[in-house]
Amino acid sequence: MTRILYFTRDLTTHDHRFLTALSQTDYQIYYLRLEQRGHPLEDRALPAQVEIVSWAGGRSPTRLRNGYKLYTDLKRVIREIKPDLVQSGPLQTAAFLVALTDYRPLISMSWGYDLLLDAGRNSLWSWATRYTLNHSAVMVGDCNTIRQIAIHYGMPDHRIVTFPWGIDLEHFCPDFSERRTDRQTFTLLSTRGWESIYGVDVLAKAFVQAAKQRPELRLVMLGNGSQASYLRQTFARSEVMDQVYFPGQISQRDLPRYYRSADLYVSASRSDGTSISLLEAMACGCPVLVSDIPGNREWVTQGVQGWLFTDGNSNDLALAILKAIDARLQLLEYGRAARQLAEQRANWNENFKVLLKAHELALSVQSQ
Repeated sequence: MTRILYFTRDLTTHDHRFLTALSQTDYQIYYLRLEQRGHPLEDRALPAQVEIVSWAGGRSPTRLRNGYKLYTDLKRVIREIKPDLVQSGPLQTAAFLVALTDYRPLISMSWGYDLLLDAGRNSLWSWATRYTLNHSAVMVGDCNTIRQIAIHYGMPDHRIVTFPWGIDLEHFCPDFSERRTDRQTFTLLSTRGWESIYGVDVLAKAFVQAAKQRPELRLVMLGNGSQASYLRQTFARSEVMDQVYFPGQISQRDLPRYYRSADLYVSASRSDGTSISLLEAMACGCPVLVSDIPGNREWVTQGVQGWLFTDGNSNDLALAILKAIDARLQLLEYGRAARQLAEQRANWNENFKVLLKAHELALSVQSQ
């Protein structure tokens, strides 16, 4: 039986999904966690078929001073488990640690931000990126934008496997009967974290501008984050707080209801590969308005699934919101196009099969 060591930074919703799918294969799956940061990102138990590995890490945030201890204990874990391959990411943390042990074959798994942001942080991070990719049999990424950056850092094109992670199309599904064009309000939905990288400041400024012209406008902001104080102050100072709703952190079970009840999904993210929340919105038949960045352009065509606006430009976003309100009779058509695209390209059950092909490729590279 093929032994897979799945080594990741933390346990997120995405990790849970990958591990659950892997547990249903003929593989023996071992799960190794690099760190635990703050509040739990995923509180569901892992499948019984996944063996959770106890080691020196995984209990608290990682510190550089603990690097050698983690390195030596990772070598012990690999020596004892004897995995046939290791799948690990992000590139400069978990995957880099595996690369340092000189274990092969390694499938390095990009989480998007590791190549879009971290790789260019400074010369040390750039070196770690190149080192990891140089020691990887295969790299897995979720969009062509990530692929091109990996090639720039030295990964051979033929050893890159690209597939959008996709979503559960049965869970995230539309109810077009709920999408009425005669409602008294027009609701925007934001599901991104309240961090500057997700452009929530841009969204807040744009909403204030648009709301002053269209009092029927509403904004629902899920989640939380370090920009909470800024957001609340911005809305309060502009006297639009009564038009903004903060439901808090929403479970995966309840998310589809929010997508289905919104008139428009909005994301002002400054950096994204294939955004899972964008796929969720489209799968639920919700038209989208997103920043004009490479990752989003791989999914959104202007005037088909929704709209794009100039990245970082709150004035352009405000104008796009007003345009969407005026085009509300077309939103049902945009929502249907969004769902159709999700069915074509974002089916998790189909896309996961590509990861299994990546495993086969890694094993074949190792045997050469």
